[in-house]
Amino acid sequence: MNDFPFNLYCLGGLGACLITVILTPIWIRLSRRLELTDHPGHRKIHHHPMPLAGGPAILSSLVCLILIGIICVSTEMLPSVVSGKLALALSDRGSQLTVLFCGATGMFLLGLIDDLHTLTPSIKFAGQVLAAVVTAFSGIQIELFIQSEIIQFLVTVLWILTLTNAFNFIDNMNGLCSGVAAICIWSLAWTASVSGQYLVAAFSFAVFGCFLGFLPFNFPKAKSFLGDSGSHLTGYLVAVLAVMSDYYSPFNRVSLSVLNPLLILSVPLIDLIWVVLIRFRLKKPFYIGDINHISHRLVRRGFSPRTTVLVIWLCGAASGTLSIYWPAFFQN
Repeated sequence: MNDFPFNLYCLGGLGACLITVILTPIWIRLSRRLELTDHPGHRKIHHHPMPLAGGPAILSSLVCLILIGIICVSTEMLPSVVSGKLALALSDRGSQLTVLFCGATGMFLLGLIDDLHTLTPSIKFAGQVLAAVVTAFSGIQIELFIQSEIIQFLVTVLWILTLTNAFNFIDNMNGLCSGVAAICIWSLAWTASVSGQYLVAAFSFAVFGCFLGFLPFNFPKAKSFLGDSGSHLTGYLVAVLAVMSDYYSPFNRVSLSVLNPLLILSVPLIDLIWVVLIRFRLKKPFYIGDINHISHRLVRRGFSPRTTVLVIWLCGAASGTLSIYWPAFFQN
């Protein structure tokens, strides 16, 4: 990982995991009191109201981590070399992290309102567009071979909208969305750390720890769901972390690494494309839920829900691992 101590990445991830493990039971109790729950109904397999504590638990854990990180850097609690690198990275990309956190909070609040009051698809989509546009306008954009700011802006907005809805769609079984997100974020964090992007890597490993800490409450037997607040937060975080990592360089215009995000996030993207095509073929609105997701089809093939989730996790881990090695293989 260049000259940045990898054990500090691990420490941040484990710390995030511990904080989330502590905060999630608190949010489960609060969700019940606030009636932030998912009630049994059509296409749902649970028989009792389920707390939607995933979003609040993950976001509050991120807040704690950011505060701890700022204190550690400002008071030089970390080794001087590490503090210097992180301070330099903060001065360079601190504004992007601020935008990321504000956008994540906005997506979380949008999903939270939907959890509480059930927004219409048009209003929810408008909120997603607003968060994506503000993010892209701030300068967090996908760099393409085509040197056009307008195209890069539009592609970034489309990317954030796509991933937000992809993770919202894939949140249909216990542990599926949160587990796939953890795997994808781990791969993004590893990629950033290998290329010496200290701040993006440190933040990504911390976000990974948050999802890892929530996972025992969501799988195999769920004590809490992510809810729309959690799935919106998840999709936005994954989308922006993928954008913030540098894959493209003006001096390396043909690097296959630029395709890494597509490979790392292939599982939710393929599921989204699959479902949307089926709904168009059936002449149904693409935003109306159904049981045609890949996970549902595996269950109909005879897999148990738990095995189905594990199989999809394995596919995500395989594509993430492949993303690390395939550019070097082809370029050699």
